Amino acid sequence: MSVAPGLTAARAQVRTLADRLRERFRTREHLFLLLALVVGVVAGGLSLLQHWLAHALQAWWYGLEQPGVRLSSLPQVDWRLLLALPLFGLAVGLISLIARVRKRQLVDAVEANALHGGRMSMRDNLIVSAQTILSNGSGASVGLEAAYAQMGAGAGSQLGRVLRLRRADIRTLVGTGAGAAIAAAFDAPLTGAFYGFEIVIGAYSPSALAPVAVAVLGAASVRAAFGGGDSLLPAPTSTGLEWQDYALYALLGLVCALIGIGIMRLVTLIEQGVDRARVPIWLRPALGGLLLIPLALVTPQILSSGHGALQVDLTVQEPLRWLLLLLVLKSLASAISLGFGFRGGLFFASLFIGTLVGAVYAGLLGQLFGRPPLDATTAALVGMAALAAGVVGAPMTMAMLVLEGTHDFALASAAMAAVLVSSTVTRRLFGYSFSTWRLHLRGAEIRDARDVGWVRSLTAGRMMRKAPDTLPAVLAVAEVRRRFPLGSTSRLVLVDAAGRYAGIAVLPDLYADGVDPAAPVAQYARNPATAVREEDDALAVMRQFDTSQSDELAVIDHDGHVLGLLSERFVRKRYAEELDRRQRELLGERIAD
Repeated sequence: MSVAPGLTAARAQVRTLADRLRERFRTREHLFLLLALVVGVVAGGLSLLQHWLAHALQAWWYGLEQPGVRLSSLPQVDWRLLLALPLFGLAVGLISLIARVRKRQLVDAVEANALHGGRMSMRDNLIVSAQTILSNGSGASVGLEAAYAQMGAGAGSQLGRVLRLRRADIRTLVGTGAGAAIAAAFDAPLTGAFYGFEIVIGAYSPSALAPVAVAVLGAASVRAAFGGGDSLLPAPTSTGLEWQDYALYALLGLVCALIGIGIMRLVTLIEQGVDRARVPIWLRPALGGLLLIPLALVTPQILSSGHGALQVDLTVQEPLRWLLLLLVLKSLASAISLGFGFRGGLFFASLFIGTLVGAVYAGLLGQLFGRPPLDATTAALVGMAALAAGVVGAPMTMAMLVLEGTHDFALASAAMAAVLVSSTVTRRLFGYSFSTWRLHLRGAEIRDARDVGWVRSLTAGRMMRKAPDTLPAVLAVAEVRRRFPLGSTSRLVLVDAAGRYAGIAVLPDLYADGVDPAAPVAQYARNPATAVREEDDALAVMRQFDTSQSDELAVIDHDGHVLGLLSERFVRKRYAEELDRRQRELLGERIAD
């Protein structure tokens, strides 16, 4: 079927216009800020929408009719209503089963920015969002922040891909989207901005400062216009601190780090136990929901993310024994929820658990000294920031959360001392945040969202000199001398009878004194068992050069056949060029593709 000439011309004009728009967005900084604002507004709206859906689900099932009433603030819940946990858990499990048909893991914002240049699948985003809403909406002890950040980052990724932006620009939009989503959720622009830098972008990049700022302000405007979201703290506090208080809060940071590491380990132990028991993936959340029911019958404060419970416990002086029990129950509930396959994160759960740790810490100090040396509410807020800093891996984010939630600079300084200790101890003893720890368990060596994907794309197969001449390893040295006079070449690649790599012969070595002309050339080969595979990245190749002390290495396939040669000088040159390119991008230079 032929297309009318007029229609063809119109399509060509549309393509031309689209190409011009892409070029403007790629080269004009003020237009890129407009894109960041769009991402921020969309991310903020998506956060409020997801919050509304999860809360509406809870209100419908649990009968939360009064405005502002939270599931975790209820005095008790009928056990029959708690059957939502296994029922909705079954739905979460079935979605996981369907998602596994693609035979790959869902990609979150951290992994996307670290390995894939910010490229995210909208299908992945929708799956994460749906599972998180069902998990939180049913009362599982997980937060919605994973869904907020996933959808916000996904909005930035999709816009960048549609406009075919540069890798660095897409990564920036992913970070702005995630940060804007958190800013809208907590009504905290500074918190969202630092979240975007620390968790998703992975560095305080000068080129990303303005886009992130514009995005979080846009998200905050959406929050102000439509309301909703999660109010974190019940009211500002007034805090007076002495110099010795900072030492006590630094010690609280140490305690929070150890507890945070313990919780992350506990999640892993439960998950590994479920794997060893070979429980079907679709059944795991339902079984986890059944295990949560007896905990919820003790106290509904372990349900959902814990917004209502946090506000209750910050405003009511609870007995120390009760706080200790609640600390254990909430930690166990969060570990069971995540270990058995409910979707969500530990962001808000760590905030809530941190308030309990801080309150218990202040109570124990009071019993030790005979008088309370720390205010319980202040200690709870500092503990909140410190434990979350270790688990989430974002110290400045948590310090800003306390500042924006309380408007108290003295309290924020105490929180800063605690979060620095907590994050440092966690990094030294554990080495991961919760999100990167989960990626590590899957085999992805990612410590943060810094862009390491370009290193993985710089492979031996892409850098090698292809199709080198090869010689049989059984060939006599005399024959090699006849074919290759001294000075005709420098190195010869040897292969065995099956055509597999057998080493590299350096021609001057074959002309040295004491060499037996009748001996096979393989006898004088260097590194017969040392080579690199075509998929090895530049870092792995350079490590192999350092280990073998060779100037050149062969590149082989999985069967051992020679594909090409690599020189150490060329590999280090290419790595330095790419590293310089990424550093210039971080500083804001726009480099042509």
